[in-house]
Amino acid sequence: MKKRTFLKTTSAIMAGSVFTPMIACKESKPGLKNWAKNLTYSTNNIHHPTSLEEVQTLVAKLPSLKGLGSRHSFNTIADSKHQLVSLKNMKKVVSLDKTGRKVTVEAGSRYGDICEYLERQGFALHNMASLPHISIAGAGATATHGSGVNNQALSSGISAVEIVKADGEVVNLSREKNGEQFYGAVVGVGALGVVTKVTLDLFPTYKMQQIVYRNIPMSSLENDFDTIMSSGYSVSLFTDWRNKNINEVWIKSRTDATESVSGNEYYGGTLADRHLHPVESQSAESCTEQMGIEGAWYERLPHFKMEFTPSSGEELQAEYFVPMEYGYKAVMAVESLNEKISPHLYISEVRTIAEDNHWMSPAYKKPCVSIHFTFKPQWEAVQKILPLIEQVLDPYFVRPHWGKLFTMAPFVLHSRIEKLTQFRELAQDFDPDGKFRNDFLRKNVF
Repeated sequence: MKKRTFLKTTSAIMAGSVFTPMIACKESKPGLKNWAKNLTYSTNNIHHPTSLEEVQTLVAKLPSLKGLGSRHSFNTIADSKHQLVSLKNMKKVVSLDKTGRKVTVEAGSRYGDICEYLERQGFALHNMASLPHISIAGAGATATHGSGVNNQALSSGISAVEIVKADGEVVNLSREKNGEQFYGAVVGVGALGVVTKVTLDLFPTYKMQQIVYRNIPMSSLENDFDTIMSSGYSVSLFTDWRNKNINEVWIKSRTDATESVSGNEYYGGTLADRHLHPVESQSAESCTEQMGIEGAWYERLPHFKMEFTPSSGEELQAEYFVPMEYGYKAVMAVESLNEKISPHLYISEVRTIAEDNHWMSPAYKKPCVSIHFTFKPQWEAVQKILPLIEQVLDPYFVRPHWGKLFTMAPFVLHSRIEKLTQFRELAQDFDPDGKFRNDFLRKNVF
């Protein structure tokens, strides 16, 4: 299907759909799109402030707006029918506290923008997502994560935030001083205001390596799921759900770790003899170095290099979280849908995330397993698959990623957010007239 045909077809489908809308634009005027090009924002009115004062002025005068990050969300969480505010021109390092091991950056900064600077200063971050291209503020707001049984989501690396409230007032919240209010605000899903600065925890720099094993039988997970997922600092399982097989296992390890995986075989799989892309048929040029080659933390924690666009972007992504104790059962539940999923899939990734204290995080007070899907841009098929995935995962208290595609009924989602009432009260305090609310938030949060 040609791209234009795909977009027109999707718009027609969504006009009468109960699913999370993907397209909202006038065909006669091409609009601003997200990274994946599956979403056209509902307005072309976008502002690019360069200072806190400019953000305050915009927020105070505009009756309705949304803050826009690096546009890596696949749904309408950051959409607005009225005004968008992008902080892409606000990405300076504000301060570095070497003694306290903290760095403060403007909210438009992407992870890849600051990593080399931190390395030169002798510091590192605890975790990174698969893409270093995403904005720090956007990753925190949506509880975006990396992987590792002892690694929390990226939001947990945030120790303070600066937020412009609906009336233009600037509020500074920190983990140290503001306790529960801080934990409610960091994963704010864009409902509290425009985040303008973020302070991150730092750690002494460290080196890493990653190795890849191919074709591990899925049956190996039954008795050793926890062991496999904890076999490195960060572990990812990639599968296309064909032949009960894990296509690739990426194991990222710190070189100063006392124990690390080695050898030519691993749970029935074999050590890769070349660099691989998660989709093995694709070139690995954009991927971070493998083959046990040592490198800096920021050159191994992500799957993709900052200097490369990892793909054309024309794909659809969904991701679901279940408590860690249900990890293997959840994987096998999805495997039962293999014949329906595989024809429309590029690849799936299974990861773990440590528990955190953020009210709106899927890992709130419980470690999680995430099951991620990178689908081909075939929304007509994908919109039928997502409810099936959600149905088979329902017994395991499944929750979706805030920035990915999902079709879960709001009342089900609401029932699984323990601190939802408290979050709504916090949002009401920051934004009493709903200036920052859009259709997505009104449906899925409020």
